[in-house]
Amino acid sequence: MSLQQDIMTAMKAAMKTKDQTALSALRAIKSELLLAQTETGSKEEISEEQEIKILSKLVKQRKDSAAIFTEQNREDLAEPELAQAEVISQFLPAQLSEAEIEKVVVDIIQAVGAEGMKDMGKVMGMVNKKLAGQADGKTISTIVKAKLA
Repeated sequence: MSLQQDIMTAMKAAMKTKDQTALSALRAIKSELLLAQTETGSKEEISEEQEIKILSKLVKQRKDSAAIFTEQNREDLAEPELAQAEVISQFLPAQLSEAEIEKVVVDIIQAVGAEGMKDMGKVMGMVNKKLAGQADGKTISTIVKAKLA
């Protein structure tokens, strides 16, 4: 089943249970997917890689908003954002642990022959491509910096 069908099924379930948080998160996903699909002007479905990128962006937006609200002592606004991020995360591939990310980073550093921070961009590009949707960019960046330093 495609992601869009999964989203529609989840939307129907959220409507039946009157879960407004899940419903708004699912509507945001559907909206972004439709925008991405119509952006190219074609009727064909977008690739799985693009779908993962969109979902990752939506989760990051929600988490960033929640962090800002928490800084400003607005827990009443942060909680719905985190709840929506959790709903959206269900449609992403399983996240890797830091140890698994570190192993991939070390393998790529050895494959590329990276020798310092000057090679960080090259390593980051390859790691991000390999771990698309499976790891947070911030975590990857921290691990790459530690390994190249």
